[in-house]
Amino acid sequence: MDLKVVCALSITLVIALSALAEGIAPPTKCQCKVVPKQRTNCGYPGISAAECKKIGCCFNASVPSVPWCYNPKQKKVRKVCPNDPYTRINCGHPGIKPRDCIRKGCCFRAHPAGVPWCFYHRTVEEAC
Repeated sequence: MDLKVVCALSITLVIALSALAEGIAPPTKCQCKVVPKQRTNCGYPGISAAECKKIGCCFNASVPSVPWCYNPKQKKVRKVCPNDPYTRINCGHPGIKPRDCIRKGCCFRAHPAGVPWCFYHRTVEEAC
C-alpha cells in the first residue's frame, strides 16, 4: 500500500478515535430540520435538552404531541475529485488506463506530471 494512503488512513483513525473519546458530535441545525410528524424518538420521557444533545440527538420542545428528543437526519454527503493535484491520494498504479481507474471508483486526470493521475475522491458535506 502506498505510504500516502497509510498516512491518510492513520490520521483518519486517530481523528475518529479522538471524537469517540470526546463523546458523540452534536447534530447540525440542518440535520435537526425534521418535520414534527416524521420525528422518531431518541430519548426517554422527561429527558433534558442537554442530555438529549449529549447522546447525539436533536431537541425541540415547541411542538406538542411529538417527540421532543428525536433522531437527526443523515448528513448529506457527496464525492468530489479534489482540485489540488498535490493533495491527491494514489488509487491506481503507474500506467493505469482511465477506464480501469474509473471502474475502481476513483478519479482520473492525466495532468500534471509528477502526481497521481488515478486518485481517490474526497467526501464533502452538502448544505441543507
